[in-house]
Amino acid sequence: MNAAPLRVVTKAGPATSLLDPTRLRILRALEHPDSAAGLARRLGVPRQKLNSHLRLLEDDGLVELVEERKKRNCTERVMRAVARSYLISPAALGALAADPERIEDRASSAYLVASAARAITEVSTAREGADRAGKKLPTFSLHADVRFASQRDQAAFAEALTRAVSELIGKFHDDRAPHGRTFRVLAGAWPAPAGEAGK
Repeated sequence: MNAAPLRVVTKAGPATSLLDPTRLRILRALEHPDSAAGLARRLGVPRQKLNSHLRLLEDDGLVELVEERKKRNCTERVMRAVARSYLISPAALGALAADPERIEDRASSAYLVASAARAITEVSTAREGADRAGKKLPTFSLHADVRFASQRDQAAFAEALTRAVSELIGKFHDDRAPHGRTFRVLAGAWPAPAGEAGK
């Protein structure tokens, strides 16, 4: 079984593990399965210290046992990271997590960040439920870059996008569908990083 492409961490304990520099190095190194002895050699970390970090990572569900090998009078445990990438969900912050409902200015960057945080929390929770049920979570995403010639064009684009999305919602939204399922739609825009300008 291969490592998952993404693990979203929703609890404070595993989030703390992810933020520890040594444990981050271990997780990166465990992209390919290895034993504590092998990791200690590769990372230059004393084996006893490394074993302690591995136990915490395993308890937090961030690494998993692949196999056990008999070596002389001991058993060597071969571990690997459970995912190739990790993301700490805002849910790990509990009541301090960003909430767009607490932000009045809907045009602000704070509102956009809080809305993205809510999306991360809700989608990761839904993914966990779908995984437990052995189902695939129905989602869709759209990503595009657009270069505006002026602020006027940017404002016109925002107005046209809002109008188009509102029309689509009006066309497809059905409050009376007995087996319908509500989807949350999020649209936002922000300046691309400076190094990507002109792409």
